[in-house]
Amino acid sequence: MAHAHSFHIPVMGIGFTIDTPLKVSHFGMDSVISLVDDILLEKLRKMYCEKFEITYTEITEKIEDFRAKRITSYLDLMHDLAQKKFEEFKNTTIQTANGIKEYFNMLPDSSAAKQEFKKLTKDYFNLDEIRNWAKEQMSMGSIDVNIMTKVDKDNYLKTEKLPAEYNDAHAALRGYANSNLRSSVILSAGMNPRLYSYLERFEDFYPDRNNVIKKKIVLKVSDYRSAMIQGKFLAKKGLWVSEYRIESGLNCGGHAFATDGYLMGPILEQFKENREELIRSVHEVLVRALAQKERHVPNMTLPLKITAQGGVGTAEEHQFILDHYDVDSVGWGTPFLLVPEATTVDDHTRDQLVHAKEKDLYLSDISPLGIPFHSLKGNTKDDEKFALISKGRPGSSCPKKFVALNKVFTDKGICTASRQYQHLKLKELEGMALSAEEYTAQYNKITEKSCTCVGLGTSALLAYGLDTKTEGEGVSICPGPNMAYFSKIMSLREITDHIYGKTNMISRTDRPNMFIKELSIYIDFLKCRIAETKKEITDKQKQYLTAFTNNLKEGISYYQNLFNTGNEYFKNTLDRMLHDLQQNMITLNDLHGEIEKLKIKDL
Repeated sequence: MAHAHSFHIPVMGIGFTIDTPLKVSHFGMDSVISLVDDILLEKLRKMYCEKFEITYTEITEKIEDFRAKRITSYLDLMHDLAQKKFEEFKNTTIQTANGIKEYFNMLPDSSAAKQEFKKLTKDYFNLDEIRNWAKEQMSMGSIDVNIMTKVDKDNYLKTEKLPAEYNDAHAALRGYANSNLRSSVILSAGMNPRLYSYLERFEDFYPDRNNVIKKKIVLKVSDYRSAMIQGKFLAKKGLWVSEYRIESGLNCGGHAFATDGYLMGPILEQFKENREELIRSVHEVLVRALAQKERHVPNMTLPLKITAQGGVGTAEEHQFILDHYDVDSVGWGTPFLLVPEATTVDDHTRDQLVHAKEKDLYLSDISPLGIPFHSLKGNTKDDEKFALISKGRPGSSCPKKFVALNKVFTDKGICTASRQYQHLKLKELEGMALSAEEYTAQYNKITEKSCTCVGLGTSALLAYGLDTKTEGEGVSICPGPNMAYFSKIMSLREITDHIYGKTNMISRTDRPNMFIKELSIYIDFLKCRIAETKKEITDKQKQYLTAFTNNLKEGISYYQNLFNTGNEYFKNTLDRMLHDLQQNMITLNDLHGEIEKLKIKDL
């Protein structure tokens, strides 16, 4: 059955969408649960079991393979509760009529089901007549999961290192594979060949005799080349990628994986132009692999979705991406943080988000993974961090260790945000003959790291009044830059109506178009990279900066051509967009001149 909505809710942080499927799936909305924190999942499983009077048996760390079993148990609970809610929703709404109207009224006007519903209810509302029709037409949203492929910490039994299949990402994948869900696993944060190979072990990832895949593979990618490489890698193992989820490199929430200056529009254009080639070439590899494995070989190419997300904020942008780039769904993340009916955020943090402006939202270096990370100034996890620094005890106690991956000082990985790592790193720093200015800069760089693997989940505990003795009460939050333009708490109906252009939840009139905003963020990113190399630069660095600049220029030329050729979208803002593109081109020309003047250091 086709998906009800043309948008999906991506994973946000660790805890913000941890139970979103239970809140929205009965309306046909797809959403994603993070599988990073099995401790948090177990706490919520206990809470929901108590709430719905379901027998709860704790899965402790003393149980073999506890991480995978916790994940399976939580996902099965979400599946059962969401399914029950959906069935009750269909049955009770048939009787009361209000709920079923709400379901269909939330759909986009282009929905065939919505149009048929309007016909059936135009003159009368005969419950018996539409009972069976409605049950057939109403589809439940998918309960998808996200695994950050590189967050794959080794695990130990006392001092003995366990096999790779017990690594964090491997265990999360096994937990999902063993669940009852029929949905998708979104693999993000880059390619992990060992994890990808582990997918081969689970039957649910292969097409059955009817060419149906029970558990689909989705890759979050930032460019076409990466999609082709990863798609073929998995196809050689007999595994089909059912969706490529294209995310803006910098105009997004959470971790930001900057491209080499390639902008979202040109990237989407490349996927549009090469979609059939992607399907054909990857399918050919898949067929050969399945034949070699003596498995069922599909007699047709399997379905493939191309979706996009990152910075979308208006109905016009949403529809443009759907129509012009032929994508199957558009992700809306950050605005949903202001929708209590959809996401799980504590009241204090949600209030901070409501009042956040551009100056409060920044691309930080706080992530222990060493990847730029969108954050909110004044978040309570940072307050905790600064308090520890002022006491002369920088670093977190690291209670969960999900990103304990650094092995510079120890054989076992430790987290760069931990007290242990920062103590060792600062001790090393003291032994260097640095000037006071250089020492301070290095000190701040070391202590800037924040315990995000705890902070990104704590909000859910606070929202539900659960114990935070282990975690503390500090909350990290990771909205995208788009948050500056959404300034009120919204209902699920309000945000859905906003997405489909029935209402406008943005009161500000100065919000830049998503493509212009992404461009400006990339230019700021380039300025920072230039500033970092002004004292000394290698030939390789100079080539990189030059290529980055040229790619941005090509992106601007692409947009100028796109929006100057009678495009029916963005009519009210077109003049401003073209002006902004021209000003950004001038800025890039100036930056290009700066790069040319940089002197290569002697080796």
